[in-house]
Amino acid sequence: MNAFVTGLSACESSVFSRTEDYIRTHHFDRPTLVIDTQAVARQYAALAQGLGRAQIHYAVKANPAPEILRTLHGLGAHFDAASRVELQMCLDAGARPDQLSFGNTIKRASDIAWAHETGIDLFAVDAEEEIEKIAQNAPGARVYLRIIVDATEAEWPLTRKFGSGRDKALALIEMAKEFGLNPVGLSFHVGSQTRRAAMWAPILDQVAAVWHAARDAGHDLTLLNIGGGFPAFYGREIDAPALYAQEVMKLVQQRFGDVPHIMAEPGRGLVAEAGMIASEVLLVSKKSDNDLHRWVYLDIGRFSGLAETEGEAIRYQFVTDRDMEQTGPCILAGPSCDSADVLYEKQPVQLPLGLRAGDRVMIRACGAYTSTYASVGFNGFPPLDVVAI
Repeated sequence: MNAFVTGLSACESSVFSRTEDYIRTHHFDRPTLVIDTQAVARQYAALAQGLGRAQIHYAVKANPAPEILRTLHGLGAHFDAASRVELQMCLDAGARPDQLSFGNTIKRASDIAWAHETGIDLFAVDAEEEIEKIAQNAPGARVYLRIIVDATEAEWPLTRKFGSGRDKALALIEMAKEFGLNPVGLSFHVGSQTRRAAMWAPILDQVAAVWHAARDAGHDLTLLNIGGGFPAFYGREIDAPALYAQEVMKLVQQRFGDVPHIMAEPGRGLVAEAGMIASEVLLVSKKSDNDLHRWVYLDIGRFSGLAETEGEAIRYQFVTDRDMEQTGPCILAGPSCDSADVLYEKQPVQLPLGLRAGDRVMIRACGAYTSTYASVGFNGFPPLDVVAI
């Protein structure tokens, strides 16, 4: 396997033949995500090989399709869930309570109590009030403290909303102890779509400083949750999955030593490349005869699954039945009556000049954060259908 992925990855080259064949041989009345569970299994195997002794906790929010959960459970995965509903979906897929982590730092008290009664014993925290809620509703539970990291090179940073400032980490660990909880470790997130393993180094340095300070203060930390950030291919070079994970683990080992338990929470890196969306062109137009670019409107937009085009952060790749024709730049937009429903304008997309209403457009690497971001019916457009093969 090559050290870098610059064109189609190994996962893509095989999965897209399956998903494209499926889309080309089926009719869809509305936008549909086709997800290949065999590709999910291959990606899990690659990441597991590189991560070694780290336990994979699939980030369910990326795509909670029951077929994916059952596939990963059968391969030995554990799960990171953000809500009672996600936890129940994992249990329904066969997971045991001790294979689940309630990883959202913003939880309803009744959901904490339900999880505790169900046997789930591992919770994320990042604030005093959350510690109080868990102590009241899940007495004696294990908790890990999520901390804020800075200077991430991720294409989709995840700073500020989640995590405690590093300056108050030790005080929160001490508070958890005083409230009868068992603070077992730390967690962080380098940011979604961190394309190269080397980008983890400065983030790990920040976390390691807190880890060693806590241990020096007498806190027996045994769990390091390295979160997600494992990338998918959207047109820019990324490290191949097994080598990426292996390099991350080397960086962890250098800074933390032999941590007894390491968790990793890949979401996008497990399922993105395994999915492709079948969509349709609704309209091609120019606003004036002098416009440089066409507008191409699809039957799917930011409110029906493609929310990660916000700020044009995630650059999806497109396939059409006219790809042998001459191409030209276009502004790509969704179908809703909302002016914000524009996918790519700052960096126009190259699509065939002959594209017309009714033409099929297939969107690659859509297995993550599309079905879960789709609205229930903004403007009356239906939510994204999901088909697992």
